[in-house]
Amino acid sequence: MSDQRQLTVQGEKRKTQLLSCAAELFAQHGYAETRVVDIVERAGVAKGLFYWYFENKAALFTELVVEHREQLRRTQHRAIDPTATPLQQIRQGTEASLRFMAERAPFFALLEVETVNRAFANVLRVGTDIHTNDTRQLIEAGIRRGAIRDDDPELLALGVVGAVGYYGHFHRSGRTTMSIDGLAAFVGRFVVCSLAADEQIAREVLSVPTRDPRASAVDKS
Repeated sequence: MSDQRQLTVQGEKRKTQLLSCAAELFAQHGYAETRVVDIVERAGVAKGLFYWYFENKAALFTELVVEHREQLRRTQHRAIDPTATPLQQIRQGTEASLRFMAERAPFFALLEVETVNRAFANVLRVGTDIHTNDTRQLIEAGIRRGAIRDDDPELLALGVVGAVGYYGHFHRSGRTTMSIDGLAAFVGRFVVCSLAADEQIAREVLSVPTRDPRASAVDKS
């Protein structure tokens, strides 16, 4: 949307409906093959209403990316224990990220395709940059404590982000038939063992169960 107009509760619901319908169609047919008219027909609204909320289809897609990015970050924060050590927090965030991506597999599969679309390259990169920066800060804190091996924090952070992304892709594409909870636990262990300064530290971190943010959300409801 080009301006900052305030939406009513009904307006927010209508906008969310358009975003949801667009996400379904993008996942089914791809971005290029999905037309604005397809989106409004799926949502059951007039075409003019679409342009009340979004400047064009590209603006809607960008908002979808931002929305999923923010949801992922909230999921990571719910999963991370603020009292845990940096290495434990990295493991917690890693497992939560794998589960989140699996639950929204069609959308993340779409992002893999749209990565080659130069029009969205910068928008899609922001999420990776945020994840890398958050992870790098935890790694730097872990290095200062002597719990994470003393190596280039940026490269170590990219390794964590890469593990999450590629294992998520392997799960979506059927390269692994492991359950998502099993895969999340494996990637969490993999990351801990890759980063830990020594085997004893890795064993100590892995001896602490991680918490599932989905269960936390149920407990609060």
